[in-house]
Amino acid sequence: MSSDDPTSSLDALVSLCKRRGFIFPSSEIYGGLNGFWDYGPMGVELRRRVLDSWWNQTVRQRDDVVGFDAAIIMHPKVWEASGHLESFFDMMVDCKECKRRMRLDHLLRDATGDGTLGKIFPGFEGREPPGGETPTACPHCGGELTAPREFRLMFETRVGAAADTKSVAYLRPETAQAIFVNYRNVQLSSRMKVPFGIAQVGKAFRNEVTPRNFTFRSREFEQMEMEFFVHPDEERKWFEYWLDERHAWYESLGIRSEKLRRREHDAEELAHYAKYTTDLEYEFPFGWQELEGVANRGNYDLTQHMEASGKDQSYFDPTRQEKYVPSVIETSAGLDRTVLTVLSDAFAVEKVGDEERTVLRFAPHIAPRQLAVFPLVKKLTEPARRIADDLRGRFHTLYDVSGSIGKRYRREDEVGTPFCVTIDFQTLEDDTVTVRDRDSMEQERVGTARLAEYLAAKLSA
Repeated sequence: MSSDDPTSSLDALVSLCKRRGFIFPSSEIYGGLNGFWDYGPMGVELRRRVLDSWWNQTVRQRDDVVGFDAAIIMHPKVWEASGHLESFFDMMVDCKECKRRMRLDHLLRDATGDGTLGKIFPGFEGREPPGGETPTACPHCGGELTAPREFRLMFETRVGAAADTKSVAYLRPETAQAIFVNYRNVQLSSRMKVPFGIAQVGKAFRNEVTPRNFTFRSREFEQMEMEFFVHPDEERKWFEYWLDERHAWYESLGIRSEKLRRREHDAEELAHYAKYTTDLEYEFPFGWQELEGVANRGNYDLTQHMEASGKDQSYFDPTRQEKYVPSVIETSAGLDRTVLTVLSDAFAVEKVGDEERTVLRFAPHIAPRQLAVFPLVKKLTEPARRIADDLRGRFHTLYDVSGSIGKRYRREDEVGTPFCVTIDFQTLEDDTVTVRDRDSMEQERVGTARLAEYLAAKLSA
């Protein structure tokens, strides 16, 4: 979809997602809650397919990665040892005129694109406010901006009946720390040898200053993370390996390669735990943005927890006859962000004759609905139902008799269904049906005896 306004395609996608049951604003009847989203019938299917693809590629198809699932709330000392209580915050500014609140790094990126703090606040160094420097104008109204100040990202909660300082806990801002504090439990119980990985999918929560761009930046989101434990001498080798693996996975989802790129973090933007990090980025309607981070965390996390807990986190390597604290290569992806990427990449509006067609060109194996079965007219309901029930055992199938055949095709185009099967009067004569391809809109007659195998081959291509 082309437009002079890069946000127009995002607006159209947001509208489609609500209209066709992919994603709804959370608590919408009460005005919604910024940064929280609900997945409808089509969205939850797409989400599960993306998640299953990630789990299969990361865990089930390998013998050096195992799965894990931890509690959302952990002992507060975990976040103290990890550095989150001290370091996990953003710098924010407010406009004194329009009262908008903005993250400093977003304001900086939008204004300069290069991460140079001094271009907005001369003399700004590190995380300290600029100390009397006059900010530049608000990009929205031209008003004066306040000095930057810290905004803690972790959601605070209480555990137990007493509402005192001892009951304070936090909703996890990432799933990784649970893997680190359970690293020895997993390694010993599964008899894994370094190098090996631990993968986890789960909810995380960050009190974002400015949630924006649909589901791209939310306050509640699902992470797909894997921590791969390696010998310190092999950090770079495994880092490059996993960077290539993760890049290939996004392409396996059908995402166009020209819309993907890699960007290495410079020293100023590295997280406190990272030796080096490279982001995989996607060109969204709102610009190039991080899709997934691949980081060399070194042994920072295991060492921090070993010192704070007094529990040994070292590993004895029987092959090397050496005891050491492993380094960690992390792959950290967002499920919600990946679903948004799949939707953005598949979304198109095109001219078909004198009409406009909206279509989601999902890769067939990732489409939330794989197949729709239609009787041409209601008189053909019985044979159409029989075929639909037979196919439903193998494919996610919709049976639909409502509206003209053209309207039914357009509805399925909008939700990305790869193939539609139409039962017509010729079916009664020669036992064949019409199979329509979503992308080309071409139709082919296929015998019902080989229909399931024909569709299976098409959907796995």
